[in-house]
Amino acid sequence: MESFSCFDVDVTDGVAHIILKRGDAFNTMIPAFWQELPKIVRTLEAEAKARVIVISSTGRHFTAGMDLGVFNSSDGLMAPDGPDGQTIGQRREGLRRLVLELQKTFNVLDDVRMPVLVAVQGGCLGGGIDLISATDMRYCTSDAFFCIQEINLGMTADVGTFPRLCHLIPQGWVREMAYTGLRLTADKAKEIGLVNEVYETQEEMVNAVLAKAREIASKAPLAVAGSKVMLNYARDHSIQDGLDYIATWQAGMFQPADIMEGMAALQEKRASVYHDLQAIKKAP
Repeated sequence: MESFSCFDVDVTDGVAHIILKRGDAFNTMIPAFWQELPKIVRTLEAEAKARVIVISSTGRHFTAGMDLGVFNSSDGLMAPDGPDGQTIGQRREGLRRLVLELQKTFNVLDDVRMPVLVAVQGGCLGGGIDLISATDMRYCTSDAFFCIQEINLGMTADVGTFPRLCHLIPQGWVREMAYTGLRLTADKAKEIGLVNEVYETQEEMVNAVLAKAREIASKAPLAVAGSKVMLNYARDHSIQDGLDYIATWQAGMFQPADIMEGMAALQEKRASVYHDLQAIKKAP
C-alpha cells in the first residue's frame, strides 16, 4: 500500500493495523486525514487481504480532533459574511455539503465488511469521538479521557457523534458530555460501556487489541461480516425488521462449507481454515 502523511498501515495475519502517526502534532485531523482514512479502509475492503481492522495512535494523545484548517480552507465557508460573491444561502448550503463529506470518512468504518477495533491512549477529543463511535469495539489506557470538545468551541458536534454515541452509552451521559464538555475518564468509560477494557500502558493495550483482532480473524469471515451487517441493521431498525432481514440474509449467505469446516476443526482439535472474503472488483 502507498505511503500516507497521517497514517502507517501494516497487514499481518489477516489483521490490518492503521496507525495515526502525527503524534507530535497530537494527531489533529488535518485536511489530508479526511482523504486518506477512507481511501485506506476502502482499499483494505476491496482487496480483502485483511479480516479485521485495528486503529491505534502514537504520541501522548490519540487525537486532539479536527484541525480547524479543514473549515478555514474550504472556500471561505467559515468566514464572516461579506461581499465575496456568495449569498448567505450559498455559504450555508456549501457548509452542509462539507459536513456530509466529512461524515463519509467515518461512515466507511461503519460500512466496511470487517470489524473495526480501536485502541485509545490519552485524550480522544472532538472528531476522535466521531471516529471511535463508528467502530465496533473500543479499548483504552488508564490515562485516556473522552470529550465532546465541540461545545467548548461554540459549535455542535456534527460528524457522527450524536447519531452513534446514543446507541453506545446511556443518553444521560451523552447529554452531559454534549452540554458541558465533560472529560469522561477511562474507568467511567468502561463502567458505562463505551470501552470494553482498560489497560495500564499503551503497549499492553495495543498487544491485547491485536490479539483480539487475530482471534476474530480466525473465525469464518463471511459469518463475521454477516454478524456486523445484522448488528448494524438491528441498531437502526425494529426487532421485527431485524428478524425478517436475518432470515433473508441467511437464505442467501448460508455457507455449509464453513460450517462443516468449523465442526471438523472442533472434532480434530485444530484451527479452522476458512476462505477470505471475495475481493471487490472495480467495474470495467
